[in-house]
Order: sequence, then C-alpha cells, then structure tokens
Amino acid sequence: MSTVVNARLERDGHTTKTPHGGTLTIYSASSVAQQSSSTYTYSYAYGPTGLAGLFRNRYAAGCAIFASVGGISFGYDQGVIANVLVMKDFVSRWPVGPWEKGIMTAVLELGALFGALLAGVFADKYSRRRSIFLASLVFCIGSGFQAGAQSLNHLILGRAVGGLGVGALSMLAPLYMAEISSPELRGSLMALEQLAIVSGVVFGFWAGFLTRNVPGSASWRIPLALQFLPGISLCLGCFLLPPSPRFLVLKGRLDEAMQSLSKLRLRTAAEAPHDPLLQLEFLEMQVDVALETQCLGTNDGEGSANSWRRLFRREYFDRTSIGIMIMFFQQWSGINALLYYGPTLVTSVGFEGDLVTLLVSGGIGVVQFLAVIPAILYLDRLGRKPLLRGGSALMTLSHIVIAILIHHYEGSWPAHSSAAWLAVICIYTFTAAYGVSFGPIGWVLPSEVFPLSMRSKGVSLATASNWVNNFLIGLVTPPMIQSSAGATFFLFGTACFAAHFWSTYFVPETAGISLEEIDAVFGTTAGKEDRKVKVELEQDFGIHDLVRGLVERSD
Repeated sequence: MSTVVNARLERDGHTTKTPHGGTLTIYSASSVAQQSSSTYTYSYAYGPTGLAGLFRNRYAAGCAIFASVGGISFGYDQGVIANVLVMKDFVSRWPVGPWEKGIMTAVLELGALFGALLAGVFADKYSRRRSIFLASLVFCIGSGFQAGAQSLNHLILGRAVGGLGVGALSMLAPLYMAEISSPELRGSLMALEQLAIVSGVVFGFWAGFLTRNVPGSASWRIPLALQFLPGISLCLGCFLLPPSPRFLVLKGRLDEAMQSLSKLRLRTAAEAPHDPLLQLEFLEMQVDVALETQCLGTNDGEGSANSWRRLFRREYFDRTSIGIMIMFFQQWSGINALLYYGPTLVTSVGFEGDLVTLLVSGGIGVVQFLAVIPAILYLDRLGRKPLLRGGSALMTLSHIVIAILIHHYEGSWPAHSSAAWLAVICIYTFTAAYGVSFGPIGWVLPSEVFPLSMRSKGVSLATASNWVNNFLIGLVTPPMIQSSAGATFFLFGTACFAAHFWSTYFVPETAGISLEEIDAVFGTTAGKEDRKVKVELEQDFGIHDLVRGLVERSD
C-alpha cells in the first residue's frame, strides 16, 4: 500500500528531483511496518516551504489571499463591535446592560452557526465558488441592515443575517484554500485565513476608534457600513478564482480538474503530462474519491445524510473530535472575549478613561496580527503539534497571572500601576501565543484531517463548533466580568491548560502530508478492509506503477 509519511519520521528515504524544482522522497517498503514488498511509501513537494515557496507559486498564493477576504469579513465584525458598544451616541440612543450586550454580540455567532452548517451542503452541491458568492451576498445584506438600523431590533436582525454569511465564509474560505494548496504550502496558505481574520479585527477596531467622536449616529454607522467593502469585493471577484480541482474530481469532471490543477501548479498543458508530481497528485485525488464513493455506497457525493452520520462512526470519530475540539479550545482560550469586550476587560485590570482603555484594547488586535506572520512563514517547517503545545502553555500562564493580579489588587489599582501594566503585558503575551498557535492552526487542522467526500461536511461541523462556542463566549462574558473578572481569567486559563493536555496526547502531526494520504496519520483509511480497497484502487489508477517507475529511474 502506497502511503505518504512525514519525512522527518523516516530517515532512510531516497530523494529524487523532479522537473520544475520538485522533489519526490521514496521509501522502501521495508522501512515501514506492515507494507508489502511490492509497494513504496513516498512524500513529495513542488518546491520549498514558507516564504520562498509562496513566492515560487505566486498564483496559488494570490488565489488563497483573495479567498481569505472572507476572513476579513469575519474579523471586521469582531473588531468593530467592541467600539460600537461604548460609543456615546449608541449608548445614549439604545442603553444596553451586560445581557443585552451579550445578546447583540452573540446573535451574529448564532446566525454564523447555521451559515456554517448550510455551507457544507451548498459547497458540495453547487461548487465552492458559487457558495462563496452567495455567502458574500448574504453578508452584504446583513451589513446593510446594521448600518441603516433605526432600532436595536434592526441591528440585531442585521447581525443575525450577516452572521449567516460570515459563518458560511468562515467554512468555505479555508475549505477552498486547502483544496488548491500543494502539500508543502498548505499550512502557510491556510494560515493566511487567520491573518485575514486578524487584519479584519484590526481594521474594524481602529475604524471605530477613528469615528468615535463623529457627531450623531454616523460615529457607529460609518464603521458598520465599511463592512460592505470586503463583502462586495468577494462577491465580484470570486468567479475569477480557479475552480477547486478536488471538487471537479468529486464531480467526475476530470479534464477540467487537470486543467485547474495544472494552472495552480504553474504547469502548461504541454508540461502537465510529463510532470510526475502533478500526475501523482491528480491520481491521488481520483483514488480518494473512488474510495469514499465505495465506502459511502453512493456516487453523487452531494451531502447525503449517510456522510453526516459517518463523521461520528468509530473509525472517524478521532478526526471529528479534532475538528470540534480545536475550535472549542480556540474560543474558550478567551481570545474573542478580549476582542468583543476589550475595553471592558482592560477596565477590569485598573485602567480608566476612554482613550487609554481603547488604545490598550486596540493593541490586542495589533499584537495578534504581528504574531500570525511568523506562523505563516514557519507553520509547515515547525509543524502543528509543537506550536499548539507551546502556545497553550504560554496562554495558560498568562491567564493565571492576570487572575492572581486581579485577586490581589482589585479595588486598589491606582496605587499599583505597575501591577496593572503587568496585567496588560500578560494580555499581550497571551494574544501573541494564541496568534502563532490556536489562531491559525484552528483553521488548518479541520481542513486536513477529513477525507475528500467528507471534507466539506467535516470542516462545516468544525466551523459550527467554532460558532457555538463563539456564541456562548459572546453571551456569557459580560455578566461573568461583572460578577468576577478574576474568575473569568481563571476559567480561560483552565481551558488553555486543558488545551495543552489535549494537544499533547490527542493531536497528530499533519505537517507536510498530502490531503489524500492524511489517513496514514490516523493509522487507518477506516479499517483493514478499506486499506485493502485502497491498495486495489491505487493499483487500478496506476499510482504504484508511477512510483515504481520513478524508483527504477532513480536507481
């Protein structure tokens, strides 16, 4: 059975250079337990990882960057609400208490939950690009309701409708980006989603900050109206993106799939038939579709109830739990509590005055933005697991220190300004640790662990987990802070400690592994019988012959 393994785990492989600067590392069957003597294991890369790889394949990187505009919409809505909730005209027009703040913030997440679930069905039935267009259109409608709100109910309705679009985009953009990425760049390109989200947070917060003193309702209507920009851009430009080759394979449109894959890998029609890596990746896609079609007992691949149920079967439960739990820990780390209610939380650690609290809380988004950049450059090189473990440990320490400081100095902050600034440093440290770990990797892992015919639904379920927990955070944080700010930070610290334990013992390393061969990481394609079927399919599609020919040619 041919399977991709992490090159760092197998040191006896032989690396062969392929046309256009690619490499194929081939391992003898004897180097991997339980493999037949007639087959090989392999890993491959079209070029270098990190920044060099992104520049080398500028087309795929550019497509991923544009698709990540959906993340800007997501982040902008997170960032802008923190300022709107404390603007003078808004507060005087519609006085809101802790629970009202929570409801107004959380209703967007509730809409996003349904948007994420529906997006999985639409993505399989109507294509990734058409679904992105529809989600962007819905987001623009919601933005219109918010910017033109004449009552608090209008605003809540706008946030619910906009949430449908935001939730769908938060699922569709990572899915599309994962499906156009080559194995060695997938982590970096997927991390662009988090960079886009954080960019939106920064843009949203500072847009509100700059308009806070504008007379009348324009102070909050202007920043809410600016949400149209990313929504309209994605609406108008999404059809300029190439179709997902994996979606086209799923639909049986093989010629179109090869054309799209060749374009994404910068191969001409004349070069494509002679590039072994391109042929190998294309064959892997076909094998994956054929395998999942046989396992599901259907050839329509259009979101049947059977595929949803299959996510919770024993052989796939590990993958499903990873998608759900990475989003659980991403939210209960406390990051969105800081983004939604930054000024309120900063006040709880002793800062007073609108300007100071807004500037300090605005720095949270800036720190997160800067922290995501090294994640983009080194995520594939360092791997997912070390960053998750290190990030969660630092996040835990930061929250616990803040909780202790609040316990000791609450009520006497003016006399202990150094303690207040230490709390701010801890908030920024937490934010940086999140920005290089659970922030970007939360969007990478769900798109990596599911097989093709279940991938859109698996990512949709993971994104739904994000929004369920996001909804809970938005709803309960204001009354929690009002009751006990110290206990709130302690709760987040406990969640981060649990995240460290989980990432240490339950999360596999997926860096550098093809999406079609991610099954090997879990030790199954699901079960012994499936492995047998996969070997037969690989032989039928010619993968074994292709790899064997490359082995013989390299000897």
